[in-house]
Amino acid sequence: MMNMNDLSFFQGKASPLGAKLSCDGVNFSVFSRNAKEIVLHLFENVEDSEPIISYKLDPQINKTGDVWHVFVSGLKSWAFYLYTADGEFSPSAGFLFDENNYLLDPYARLISSHSVFNSEQTFNQRGSKASGGKNQHKRTAKGFPKCVVVDDREFDWQGDKPLNIPLQRCVIYEAHVKGFSFLNDKISPTKRGKYSGLVELIPYLKDLGITSLELLPVFDFDENENMNINPKNGIRLKNYWGYSTIAFFAPKALYAEDPGNAVNEFKFMVREFHKAGIEIILDVVFNHTAEGNENGPVFSFKGFDNSIYYHLEDNKLYYKNFSGCGNSLKTSEIPVIKFILDCLRYWVTEMHVDGFRFDLAPVLARDKTGSIDLNSFMIQAIADDSVLRSTKIIAEAWDAAGAYMVGKFPGRWAEWNDLFRNSVREFWLQPNPDIRHLATRVTGSADLYSQKGRRPYQSINFVCCHDGFTLCDLLSYSEKHNEENGENNRDGSNENLSYNHGIEGAASIEIERMRMRSAKNILTTLILSAGTPMINMGDEVFRTQNGNNNAYCQDNEMSWFDWDLLNENKDLLEFTKKLINLRKTHFSFLRKHFFTGVSKINGTPSDITWFDYQAQKPNWNAPSNFLAFLIDGNKINLESDEDDSDFYVMTNSYNNDITVRLPPPSSGGKIWHRLIDTSYTDGKDFLDEEHTEQIMNQQIYVVLARTTVVLIAK
Repeated sequence: MMNMNDLSFFQGKASPLGAKLSCDGVNFSVFSRNAKEIVLHLFENVEDSEPIISYKLDPQINKTGDVWHVFVSGLKSWAFYLYTADGEFSPSAGFLFDENNYLLDPYARLISSHSVFNSEQTFNQRGSKASGGKNQHKRTAKGFPKCVVVDDREFDWQGDKPLNIPLQRCVIYEAHVKGFSFLNDKISPTKRGKYSGLVELIPYLKDLGITSLELLPVFDFDENENMNINPKNGIRLKNYWGYSTIAFFAPKALYAEDPGNAVNEFKFMVREFHKAGIEIILDVVFNHTAEGNENGPVFSFKGFDNSIYYHLEDNKLYYKNFSGCGNSLKTSEIPVIKFILDCLRYWVTEMHVDGFRFDLAPVLARDKTGSIDLNSFMIQAIADDSVLRSTKIIAEAWDAAGAYMVGKFPGRWAEWNDLFRNSVREFWLQPNPDIRHLATRVTGSADLYSQKGRRPYQSINFVCCHDGFTLCDLLSYSEKHNEENGENNRDGSNENLSYNHGIEGAASIEIERMRMRSAKNILTTLILSAGTPMINMGDEVFRTQNGNNNAYCQDNEMSWFDWDLLNENKDLLEFTKKLINLRKTHFSFLRKHFFTGVSKINGTPSDITWFDYQAQKPNWNAPSNFLAFLIDGNKINLESDEDDSDFYVMTNSYNNDITVRLPPPSSGGKIWHRLIDTSYTDGKDFLDEEHTEQIMNQQIYVVLARTTVVLIAK
């Protein structure tokens, strides 16, 4: 219980921002350049509608530059607090100060697990345009989330440190904290869907061969933001993915068994993953916040300094919307740059995460006018910051306002490569594919990443991710089926390059067999290509979303990992494990440099040689559904200390079998052995390297329709 007689208020310090606990109290510090008054409100209980004390900061004493600060002596950890900020209320000038709006601290380390969007005060402070003026009465804080003072000194890291796995050796697995474990009945019910539930899945990921777990957003967000109704069952939909942040420094409290202990539970998760040799990469959303546009709620940034934090139109009532979510953070402003860097440093130094994937990253590169500048201070600072230098930084290199910057992010930035996705889908699932596209992508996308010292592994290769069809649905639906999202099937992409193999959805045994073969073809292409592969949660067991390619709102069985599939589709799971192991144990698939296609030394084979089905040079100017290539395993070509095996890869996406002439292995004295043939079943599609099958006819191999074959020279 908070005893008011034990509390004393002093000047405090401007740094660090947020609520910093010490042995004798808490220092509170918050940025606002244009506020005329800041009040700190302390609450005794999370459910309280009124603060136990409100302390008005004196700008002559409690302000340094643009930072307001106060030290509260005697205050302990787990105290609850909010702010109010008053000043000019002039929406057309970009000012939304209102002493009656409670505000969350942008630097809050923990948020109580109440709903911003279900609270009475939020619906009554929907922003300047909707409200038409300042609120006339103080809003109740009951049901509104409160910031929590956290003691960062309590957790024992047991010597944990970043893993720093070279990106060249990474296999990334994209997953949702809740969805991954929620249906796993081998996990305690209290842990399912929680950070602790993920810990229980470490053996599964280790067995699969994953090095890096990329989590959908865990910065606290409000799952009740979505107001749409599922027309099928009448149930209100959710914000399941979490791309709408309310508190950037706070781990999602509802992902903790004890929401009040979310910080330590997140740390425990990271520590245990690190013990197992698996990195944690966070999907982070710095392009916008959950405050929306002029009709959106005011609960933090808008109330502290709207015109500083957000890109505004000339009529500053309105927000520039590069994110497609109503607003865009103005990352050309120094306070916003500092906020983002402080946040990233916090998650690295205090939470020990290993890297970040930046949602709609070009928004971070937009200057004050909204133009793109990839040499902006924000983009450079993330890459060059001394604390962040060893972390992985991955850009989603497009935004919702037309910016498409794939291949253009500078320096050590890696990128999600959607051209890899499109080219692989085109070759395997579309008629008359351009084989130049596939050849470029499987060799590391040199057209995008070979300039200015960049490397193949800076291409994050994927075919499916959270956004779009699962692998199963990519091969089972030619059209999206998003009716249950409550938007009349208007949402989600219409350009999926998918192929249902003859019928939408569930099909005959024969069609399902062909779909499974196609899945193996695509996974083989993904995992053995130059670049860094990323697997979408559940694709290794053929998880379906019933044709929904935009399941952002589906917090239900549609989105959750179905653990029964481990037995139903065990064959695909084992195939995927073997693919990952093959990649990790052969330098031929872990390239530091791009293929050249030429001999490095006169008389030696080139690092890669391309063939058509007659063992001739392909006609690159004609569409084709067949392409083959020989990877030379000589250490000179691999730039390695030791030789590797030669590999011959044949890809046939025709609907008919092809008799293929085989070139000899590059290495003299060796012959071809069958390692992979996706047309085989019953585990014979991927042989152990020790038990590969010698090809009887070393000149000919029949590649069946829609099949990948990988030969190894022995």
